[in-house]
Amino acid sequence: MLRHHTPSRATQGLRRRLAAAGLAALAAVLVPGPSASAAPSWSSSSFVVPLTSAEGIAAGAGYTFYQGELFTGDIYRGNIRSGTLSRFIDAPDGRIAVGMKADIAHNLLFVAGGPTGQAYVYNTKTGDDVATVHLATGFINDVALTTEGAWFTNSSEAALYFLPVGPSGQLGEVERLELSGPGADTSLPFNLNGIAASPDGKTLIVAHTGLGSLFTVDPETGASAPIAIDGVTEGALASPDGILLRGHTVWVVQNTANGSVARMAVNSDFSAATTEAVNASTAFQSPATAALFGNTLAVVNAQFFSGAGTPFEVVRVPAR
Repeated sequence: MLRHHTPSRATQGLRRRLAAAGLAALAAVLVPGPSASAAPSWSSSSFVVPLTSAEGIAAGAGYTFYQGELFTGDIYRGNIRSGTLSRFIDAPDGRIAVGMKADIAHNLLFVAGGPTGQAYVYNTKTGDDVATVHLATGFINDVALTTEGAWFTNSSEAALYFLPVGPSGQLGEVERLELSGPGADTSLPFNLNGIAASPDGKTLIVAHTGLGSLFTVDPETGASAPIAIDGVTEGALASPDGILLRGHTVWVVQNTANGSVARMAVNSDFSAATTEAVNASTAFQSPATAALFGNTLAVVNAQFFSGAGTPFEVVRVPAR
């Protein structure tokens, strides 16, 4: 039986802060993003997830996906094709589940712990705890994987955190990477958010919610540089949240009240991107993160702006 959680005052406060941060980020946008009214009418389907809060999703092997319950830290496991899922990990009290990624080769699930300042690592076969890793104070928001480990963002600090993963799945010591350049701006309520890594791991891409922009980060030096989106280097996106990268295609989830997912083609050195399409599905309700399954995106409705009473959903939309 699924347990019912009544949101605590702390939980309600966090929900309000997340919504307020999104509104502040929207106010900071200087140049309008791609017009939702011009978006193609893409078909979509959705299914209800039995959660009391939602934010992160991760693709596993085959059609397997992992869905986090934001305010309890519980992890659900399901089948993206059938739309079925059940609770897989009953997290200890006090945990939060924000962004997440699954390392299929090592049977590991990496979860960003939001305001706890922690990262959680679980075994995807057994659901067992592998590690609880303290990264920093602030808001640990999202995670990206490379062949060498996991990178985490902090929305309150101009730094990334790297957790090495060895050939046999053993975890190393956390390394902190100080950022420099325009992506290091932490003057706004919510800053670094989603993160992705190039296939060779030599370039990181981060979404900056407050600035409405994407930046590259050198994982060796921490130097950041803007990605010019349709010629605009700041404010081209409306509250960017989770991002995905496959080859030189990047998808950006924009978590405004209705929200959208922008698909962009990035050039060879990741310095510029061209918007190819914007999916503004009517099924979106403050979408936060997405996972990629072949040519299908699974997008989480976080409902940061819609209030209580509506079931949480995962929306399946075409990736192309």
